[in-house]
Amino acid sequence: MTTTAADGTATDRTAADRGGARHVSLAILALAMGGFTIGTTEFVTMGLLPQVADGVDVSIPAAGHTISAYALGVVIGAPVLAYFGARWPRRGLLLALMAAYAVFNLLSAAAPSYEVLTLARFLDGLPHGIYFGVASLVAASMVPPERTGRAVAAVMLGLSVANVVGVPAATWLGQHLGWRAAYVAAAGLAVLTLVMVRAFVPPTPGDPHATGRRELAAFGSPQVWLTLAAGAVGFGGMFAVYSYISPTVTEVGGLGESTVPVFLLAFGLGMVAGTWLAGELAGWSVFGSLLAGAGGTAVVMVLFYLAAPHGWWALPVVFAITALGSVLVVNLQLRLMDVAGEAKTLGAAMNHASLNVANALGAWLGGLVIAAGYGYRSTALVGVGLSLLGVLVLVWSALAQRRTDAADAS
Repeated sequence: MTTTAADGTATDRTAADRGGARHVSLAILALAMGGFTIGTTEFVTMGLLPQVADGVDVSIPAAGHTISAYALGVVIGAPVLAYFGARWPRRGLLLALMAAYAVFNLLSAAAPSYEVLTLARFLDGLPHGIYFGVASLVAASMVPPERTGRAVAAVMLGLSVANVVGVPAATWLGQHLGWRAAYVAAAGLAVLTLVMVRAFVPPTPGDPHATGRRELAAFGSPQVWLTLAAGAVGFGGMFAVYSYISPTVTEVGGLGESTVPVFLLAFGLGMVAGTWLAGELAGWSVFGSLLAGAGGTAVVMVLFYLAAPHGWWALPVVFAITALGSVLVVNLQLRLMDVAGEAKTLGAAMNHASLNVANALGAWLGGLVIAAGYGYRSTALVGVGLSLLGVLVLVWSALAQRRTDAADAS
């Protein structure tokens, strides 16, 4: 039996209902495990940046470009794979994406040079955005409409938990066994995700009416572009700081290298808290949550600039940065799923493309100010500027929507 799901697409209700609430919970857990895998390998590079730089014989700012290469892969992979994969059975697509993720993590671990590592990180980023987009649609299809925000937040929670458990553990592993071991571990997590998705996620058909042309139609919506821009600049501030957190803690804060995983843990705990909060705030106002997240991030970036030279005093500020930033992640996903209209796959996938433009932009601008001699602390001021730009884009989006609504009513 086929019915209309919470995301507006056709879904196999018999498959989705099989096993009831327990199977839904296990399915969402499996989908979140993919987020855990992706988050671990995406963010661990930041915690191991000095080791990666030494390993491929480049400077720390140059090594930061491997972070940008991953982000570029997400930006390119999301629309391209959404274009070709919109009609695929969704569970099969998720399995293929995670298999590719395992392979490219192993390539990262085996990279003999900076150039090969940069290419491997780019390839590893290709499945990222479409995985989260499709996983969000599958999760939304299994719950009532009023629980869509919480279901999507639960999937995103895997990414957040990765920063509490996966990234600190992989950073510790990389510090003791070499940075390559962290990517090998991430490949193992991808294989585990394959097993869980195959076991717990019910066969979910793609949209038989989807076409590449229809998916690309989403790019004709100004609201889609404004939402993507808000994510690209508004979330970039967090990455300007996060990308260089290891040398900031040690060289600016005067703490030892062994304290870096503690700061990464604070980032992760902030993400978990912010992701949970985002799911709750979505029921109040998706757009209001976006404004609060972007504006609040600008404020705490100022606090980080002031606290960075004082060692442990910066720790609670790190928590606040990612808590507020994570409110953006979930609610940008929900807004894109709404404003993309019928182009559900592309709309859902492009959220993480936008966020990884933020990743690349933040890491790049942070590297520029560091290379210009302003020091690692200056990345916080980059974060302030990007967060405020995000607020301006959101205000622009609200005014544009108001004009459109007024025109439609007249």
